Amino acid sequence: MSASSGHFNLLARVLHWSMAAMIVAMLFIGVTMVASIHLRPLLIDLHRPLGIAIGLLALLRLYNRLTHRPPPLPADLPALQKAAALASHWLLYALMLAMPLVGWAMLSAGGYPIVLWAGVQLPAIVPHTPALYATLRSAHSLLAYLLLATVLLHVGAALYHAWVRRDGVFQAMARGGRR
Repeated sequence: MSASSGHFNLLARVLHWSMAAMIVAMLFIGVTMVASIHLRPLLIDLHRPLGIAIGLLALLRLYNRLTHRPPPLPADLPALQKAAALASHWLLYALMLAMPLVGWAMLSAGGYPIVLWAGVQLPAIVPHTPALYATLRSAHSLLAYLLLATVLLHVGAALYHAWVRRDGVFQAMARGGRR
């Protein structure tokens, strides 16, 4: 691991903010895709490649996190908040990896093609099984709700650090400035 400084490295910051936008877009696309018959085909065409992109970027982000130590949390932050921060970050990583895999498996089980764009199609990763499809569809939805809740808690914690504590935690990711 590289030595930690008072900010996240550039790759971590670029991945964080670009993936944040992608994940928020995915959550809105997913909800609208289920609710709108008219927009469903267009949104499905966006949802599949965006989900795979998020999964691949999550792998890159995880590698970066494991090879570049994040800046330490403030020394005066209560132990429970430090533990919650660590747990929520690893939960976000797990969800960013699990959501695309469960979605891919769900479509495979449903017998649906996973077309990323014209001429590029992913292979099935599980056998075509309607019962498995139903289970994975429920799991994908449940994970989406968990992701939304975790993202909202993450945003709330970031705003708490930015506006209440003013301890540099938010700035370390927002612009990489020193604490």
